[in-house]
Amino acid sequence: PGSSGSSRRSPVVGLTASARAGLAETMRSTPENWRAADDYLADTLVGHDPALEATLSAQRAAGLPDIEVAPVSGKLLNLLVRISGARRVLEIGTLGGYSTIWMARAVGEHGRVVTVEAEADNAAIARTSIDAAGVGDRVDIRIGRAADVLPTLVGGFDLVFIDADKESNTVYLDWAARLGHPGTVVVLDNIGREGEIARADSTDPMVIGTRDALRMLGEDPRFDATALQTVGLKGWDGVAIALVV
Repeated sequence: PGSSGSSRRSPVVGLTASARAGLAETMRSTPENWRAADDYLADTLVGHDPALEATLSAQRAAGLPDIEVAPVSGKLLNLLVRISGARRVLEIGTLGGYSTIWMARAVGEHGRVVTVEAEADNAAIARTSIDAAGVGDRVDIRIGRAADVLPTLVGGFDLVFIDADKESNTVYLDWAARLGHPGTVVVLDNIGREGEIARADSTDPMVIGTRDALRMLGEDPRFDATALQTVGLKGWDGVAIALVV
């Protein structure tokens, strides 16, 4: 024992110059290393899950796009539902049901997830996977454009997860506030956009929609929010988390 930190040594101490150079190369911030770190975190903190892996396999077999949340992000959603004590969850953008299953597990046997999906084929694939995962009785899939479906829902949601077309993010945030209550948690996915959010001159509709949503979270008095950049399996992206106040 010695002074604080004295027992820890840098991993490069005692290495040759060439070894240090090799270590630096392997530790570079690259997409390959992001994915490797994400895989490590998923293996360590999420683990093997046959139902979720079958959900992804069904999604791939059906030709759905590879745009579901990463395993560590699915676990984050599950934890946010549990930490907040949410029993009624609204999801905007079902895709193949992967994130839906994560949240349905978290609401408990008396909880409910209402998930909105624009494409009927996607909804059918999701329904099969959700039922196979054993949480079908907790999930209500609504088919249609979210802008049309959201006005038909009864409010009182405790958590809202938004992962749909980015161009409509502000519409979805408005409905999240309307259908929520003080204390509702709002999670807005894919806010990093490979760093393009910093470009005020971007002409990409998804970047524009994301910037508009972040501005709304910062200026609309109904929300108190923050956002984090992320790198990993899904590249350079991020997530915003807000509270309805």
